[in-house]
Amino acid sequence: MAAITHSDIVKAPKALLHDHLDGGLRPETILELAGEIGHELPAGDPAALGEWFVAAADSGSLERYLETFAHTVAVMQTAESLHRVAKECALDLAADGVAYAEVRYAPEQHLERGLSLDDVVDAVNAGFVEGSAEAAALGRPIRVGVLLTAMRHAARSQEIAELSVRYRDAGVVGFDIAGAEAGFPPTRHLDAFEYLQRENFHFTIHAGEAFGLPSIWQAIQWCGADRLGHGVRLVDDITRTPGEDAVLGRLAAYVRDKRIPLELCPSSNVQTGAAASIAEHPIGLLHDLRFRVTVNTDNRLMSGTSMSREMALLSEAFGWGWAELQWLTINAMKSAFIPYDERLEIINEVIKPAYAKLLG
Repeated sequence: MAAITHSDIVKAPKALLHDHLDGGLRPETILELAGEIGHELPAGDPAALGEWFVAAADSGSLERYLETFAHTVAVMQTAESLHRVAKECALDLAADGVAYAEVRYAPEQHLERGLSLDDVVDAVNAGFVEGSAEAAALGRPIRVGVLLTAMRHAARSQEIAELSVRYRDAGVVGFDIAGAEAGFPPTRHLDAFEYLQRENFHFTIHAGEAFGLPSIWQAIQWCGADRLGHGVRLVDDITRTPGEDAVLGRLAAYVRDKRIPLELCPSSNVQTGAAASIAEHPIGLLHDLRFRVTVNTDNRLMSGTSMSREMALLSEAFGWGWAELQWLTINAMKSAFIPYDERLEIINEVIKPAYAKLLG
């Protein structure tokens, strides 16, 4: 079988569940917006700035990785800038062949220049609508759903949960918590999760990235997460002995049995030290054991990546072909937070026909 190239993968439809709006800005946009507000940046041209973000995020520390967001969030404090960033996000994902994306951001981080939480959501939603319409006109249709994120070190999760439900029929499809895991367990936000469950609303939780099995266990068994943001450390509950079948611990077995989706982000996981390399990333084992594995970008700017690049890296590392890439894509669509019939429509009318041609 001929190796699958990056340019081949760009043409294939993809589904993305874990992508941060403030982690995917175009470097030239950051420069332009920063110039308008007088925000000082570490580099003065797009190429150098893009390289700085990747290098700064390449520390092996989640905390250091998160520091890079000071610059992107700084230029996302007006309705106009939020609209532009969301529009460009939709266009960039569509150009990479993403047919469905769930993009997340924390509204509470965009209030420094007087916007209300509702103003933030309205501006981002409008940007995604405009960007999606332009992408469709260019022959690259994309559907974008929004996840509203609460910061796990802050105390606004209930407010953001209520905001998410208020916008559930206006583009917002789910809720998330993010930020440094250590010292900020998801159970700090239990009231918000219980509220979301009462409202029959979907949510995912960043867990099992920088912190281990207790974070995953709390996210699922205490908080009731529909999906796990990353969840890469679940591998700590799997025993591998050479020449023998892998043995799943109680938590890993539960996650597999319940088909709880794992929003794995290979390049990002390597950057933050959650995995040693792409070739050693647990996604290979988790795929072989038939967990509900999905592949995602996390922060395209900080990782210098795209969905096509992530898939190309995995194809090279594990020898995966179109069958595996289709499996990952359908896993993601099955796990999306839009209604079941709408998921099926994208799977049956967009993904399967395209991969049928690729599989020959």
